[in-house]
Amino acid sequence: MRCYKCFRPKEFCLCDFASTPIETGVKFIFLMHPKEAKRQRTGTGRLAHICLADSEILQGLEFSQNARLLELLDNEKYLPVLMYPGSDALTVYDEKFARLLSAKNSEENQNAKTADGVSHSPKILMPLIIDATWFCSRKIIEHNEFLLHLPKLSFAENYSSIFTFKHEPRPECVSTIETCYYLIKELQKAKIIASDIDAEPLMAIFKKLISDQLRAENERIQGLRPSTHGYDWKYNKIREIPSF
Repeated sequence: MRCYKCFRPKEFCLCDFASTPIETGVKFIFLMHPKEAKRQRTGTGRLAHICLADSEILQGLEFSQNARLLELLDNEKYLPVLMYPGSDALTVYDEKFARLLSAKNSEENQNAKTADGVSHSPKILMPLIIDATWFCSRKIIEHNEFLLHLPKLSFAENYSSIFTFKHEPRPECVSTIETCYYLIKELQKAKIIASDIDAEPLMAIFKKLISDQLRAENERIQGLRPSTHGYDWKYNKIREIPSF
């Protein structure tokens, strides 16, 4: 039996970690490849979605005719950006990014700040995050070149993934849920969103996912749990479960 919210097996349900969705003031959009939706239903994009208020998952390979995405991109209250690395990618500290976010509104609005120094912005940041394997991520870009015409946003700092049971192509490649977490932290440092927003539930649910996955894998190797995938034979060494 599976939980119908997080899609984890009932014994590994993670919904308690997302009982109160995080209000960030940022609208996260996850462009989820069909294989991620069907074969990786417990992936980190879905977990990020249940943790983040006002986030949405859009499934597909071709998004140029996706009515919901087009509606969001056409809504002037949002600043859509594609989370994508590259020499032309902005960071949250760039002046150009600040200008895009302020949308050239009145000087009064641009300079207004809250008590903790956070800028009032007339635009709501809307990051588009491709949620797929790295191979399938490239396929989404190939089928949706219009996405590359959006402003690109990347990290100002370097991060390494803690996704210990999954091999990333490069050390700096991070999972979908880590992308959300680190973006929130950088937005806070740049005083674009409030400093008292607690993003830790994202990492808490992610760490629990990793621990549960490794525990189940070790139990399968020890003969305490049946094999469920054809590739299980590749993993035959007991691995240490990190304490984080």
